[in-house]
Amino acid sequence: MYWQRYIHRLWKSIKSRRPAKLLHRSCSGAVTRAEAFRPGEGLHGYTVQKVVPVPELHLTAVHLEHDLTGAQHFHVAREDSNNAFSVQFRTTPMDSTGVPHILEHTVLCGSEKYPVRDPFFKMLNRSLATFMNAMTASDWTMYPFSTQNPRDFENLLAVYLDAVFHPKLQNLDFCQEGWRLEHENPMDESTPIIFKGVVFNEMKGVFSNSQHWFAQNVQNKLLPSHTYSVVYGGDPQCIPDLTWEQLKAFHASHYHPSNARFFTYGDFPLQRHLEAVNRLALGTFEKIFPNTEVPSEARWTQQRESHITCRSDPMAADQAKQTTVAVSYLLGDITDTFESFTLSLISNLLVDGETAPFYTTLREANIGSDYSPVVGYDGSTKNASFSVGLQDVGQGDVEKVKKIISSTIDSVIETGFDAERIEALLHRIELSLKHQSSNFGLKLTMAISHCWNHDGDPCEALTVNKHVNRFKKCLEDNPQFLQDKVRQYFKNNPHQLTLTMSPDEEFEENRAQQEQKKLEAMVSQLTEEQKTEVHCRGLKLVDQQMSEEDLSCLPTLRVGDIEPQLKRTITDTSYAGGVPIQHCIQPTNGVAYFRAVSNMSALSAELKPYVNLFCNIVTKMGAGIFDFKELSLKTDLKTGGLSAGLHIAEHHSDLNTYEQGVLFSSFCLDKNVPAMFELWTEIFNRLDLSDANRLTTLVKMVAADMASSLADRGHSYAMAHASSHVLPSATVVEQMSGMSQVSLMKKVAEMSDMTAVVKNLKLIGDHLLSKQHMRCAINASPDAMTTVARNTEDFIATLPGNVKTSMLLSQEPNFEPKQNRVHFELPFTVNYVAKCFPTVPYSHQDFARLRVLARLMTAKYLHREIREKGGAYGGGASAGSPGIFNFYSYRDPGSLSTLSVFNEAFPWAVSGNFTQEAVEESILSVFQQVDRPLPPSDKGLALFLNGITDDMKQEHREQLRGITKEQVTDVAMRYLKPAEESSAVAFLGPKNPTIEKDSLWKIKKA
Repeated sequence: MYWQRYIHRLWKSIKSRRPAKLLHRSCSGAVTRAEAFRPGEGLHGYTVQKVVPVPELHLTAVHLEHDLTGAQHFHVAREDSNNAFSVQFRTTPMDSTGVPHILEHTVLCGSEKYPVRDPFFKMLNRSLATFMNAMTASDWTMYPFSTQNPRDFENLLAVYLDAVFHPKLQNLDFCQEGWRLEHENPMDESTPIIFKGVVFNEMKGVFSNSQHWFAQNVQNKLLPSHTYSVVYGGDPQCIPDLTWEQLKAFHASHYHPSNARFFTYGDFPLQRHLEAVNRLALGTFEKIFPNTEVPSEARWTQQRESHITCRSDPMAADQAKQTTVAVSYLLGDITDTFESFTLSLISNLLVDGETAPFYTTLREANIGSDYSPVVGYDGSTKNASFSVGLQDVGQGDVEKVKKIISSTIDSVIETGFDAERIEALLHRIELSLKHQSSNFGLKLTMAISHCWNHDGDPCEALTVNKHVNRFKKCLEDNPQFLQDKVRQYFKNNPHQLTLTMSPDEEFEENRAQQEQKKLEAMVSQLTEEQKTEVHCRGLKLVDQQMSEEDLSCLPTLRVGDIEPQLKRTITDTSYAGGVPIQHCIQPTNGVAYFRAVSNMSALSAELKPYVNLFCNIVTKMGAGIFDFKELSLKTDLKTGGLSAGLHIAEHHSDLNTYEQGVLFSSFCLDKNVPAMFELWTEIFNRLDLSDANRLTTLVKMVAADMASSLADRGHSYAMAHASSHVLPSATVVEQMSGMSQVSLMKKVAEMSDMTAVVKNLKLIGDHLLSKQHMRCAINASPDAMTTVARNTEDFIATLPGNVKTSMLLSQEPNFEPKQNRVHFELPFTVNYVAKCFPTVPYSHQDFARLRVLARLMTAKYLHREIREKGGAYGGGASAGSPGIFNFYSYRDPGSLSTLSVFNEAFPWAVSGNFTQEAVEESILSVFQQVDRPLPPSDKGLALFLNGITDDMKQEHREQLRGITKEQVTDVAMRYLKPAEESSAVAFLGPKNPTIEKDSLWKIKKA
């Protein structure tokens, strides 16, 4: 997995966290055991270096070093049953062949103890893991997992450790995962030789998104002297330069315990982890000096400018405005944790929120659609950076943007930051330390990874309160503290890069020509003997991919390891003026959660396409006594955010019945509950849409975000469009958030007069901001529930409208699925393909069987055909949403060939050429989703949002546990083959000459 460059702020990275057990137990169990360790103590070949309690995060950290190898181990003890592990290596490539990325893929293709093809993917179906993945960043490669089951943890640990330290690294696996020369049809020597490979195609897909291309170039040009100057994920133009021998040499020099950092988290005993890691991996190694350190970047003495080109975006609202410009500043070393903390806060103050200086001067100027792809603080490299700029700018406005950035810096130095904004930022940190989510351990390993990778102290990175207190003291001692930092790092910093990017109509063609030229050069140099070797290797790879394997060496859980009984959630319901309020008492750690669903079934067909835009602007415009800036500031001061989003839910027992509405949600500290509802009261009763400039800014942002998401979420858009032809609720989803919505937002962003749009939004508001068809849900701690409930009731009492019914269902009894084939022609280098069939609702017994069938087909057939043989980055089948069975592929070099694979999946499934053991593995895989950890804030939501009771869940659970091979083949026969005539196909991708000649296809050009 190619780890994209994002803004890295410690407190933001770990802002959501959930201990699976009650927080008041933080002084017992795992934490108490950890606090008993002492520096200098020896444990299973390790020596304890440091023990640090972090009470604000309800944890104790233990930092150890392995005696023989020097391997670092960081353990976080916390009363959380969702235990996590990761091993991380500092990987510092010096070219753009993508060697660390391809190695990340290849080490997972078999090891000494587990010599099977793709043990990593095989374990996805032999585990109850809540997370499994591998990822490559600019200067590290990480292999993380998490699970709630102790035996599962041991199984995954054994497979992961053997994979990274003792991989087979076979040539055929390198060819499959990285790149290879192979005949277009490996079985036909007369077909042309082309480039293939999973990472090769993945990276072509990554750079189909111009935002990723821009971000990559910022890093390469701002830090040009060492590893950051190259494309660590691999440039498709350079990937074919990598040899198998170079891959093996990189593994030997980088994947050594002396270059490794191990992380464990949760309530499992540390001693057990240390004993296992020492026994399974470290005991046979000795200490080396890997020489992988990244030097600090040599500082420039004067500013630099650079220009790059990119593909033209047909989805841009204004085709004449497609230039991106950003100014990037090199900051300090990220191992200085307080300085990094301070700079991340300054970054937040500069760019985040409607009252931020750059928001006012850049975004409200409406000379661009949104901030540049890289914006704010980036702590993912040894020397951090800050970037700011705009995208979708006219070429003539580039100098204006640069002047605005310079003058904004000058203004901040002169006037400083508003005290209320600093208070709001510190409040958000306080709230982030209390807000809980299900994957805290994984977020924690990501939060410390960059600093620790460069030998920073991971313990220091966790002590947020210490940094906050020091920050407050610095402000107290020096009122000019922040202005001095802005002057130091921005005004007086010559190490700054101005990068511009403009579209070139021939960009993709030139890249394709360069690839073809490289291909022709490599093929022309092949001797006849080497051409024969290419053909034979292709056949050999196909044979390997098709061969049956003995998987008995791999550890596995069994269906009997699944808890038979559901952990039930207690809720009750009260009424306020006829509006139902669901109460769910949970250990929310002093945070209160509010949701409300307002039904939109009665909205006219003309208004519904604008509901998504309404959701994006309703909490960001003015309301009552607040203009939009004041509303934004009050929101940050008193809450964790106010949001609105689409809510489309199929009925649990009838696919032609569904609910459509808008979900409003927010959370806050218990002490701020009255203030949170005051804000909702203003929005619901006095929404102000009169600020045309503000609305224009938001419209441009929404349109730009949707357009830029196509290259990263193309498979989701393809599935949404295909589903809209086979399920009535999916038709609404596609209209409001699919390709239809992307096109609509493009048109709206092109409008010079928003009068008609404002009228539509007001009419939507009149309907939705009412208690006419509303229901609410609140999650809070026992001590706070009474107060939260009373404030909810008071809020409801202020709302307009007469209560009718809280659950107004849309019914389309005459809906008939219909066959459809659509190709969205976009300037991508890869495809995103989907095919959908109608199935059954949640309560039907076949829904469980179809879920298992989807996982079985993915693991045993589609993964092999789409990824291994076809070279797509991803693909499979999905039946997790009631009513729909999906096939999909992601970053796929094929399109029609992939559809052929989808079609062949049916005869494979009904043939029964799989075992009952394979079915049970698929059941385990489904239970990864069924039993995923839920934070206290989300308990009871299945009932509130979907009407699914715990009894229904228990029945579904029992259905899943008892599924047989015969039942799987039966549902394949009954649902997939008969549905062929009502199946729908959609894909996003480049021009396809074959489809152009086929009258059965509809082609939609951007």
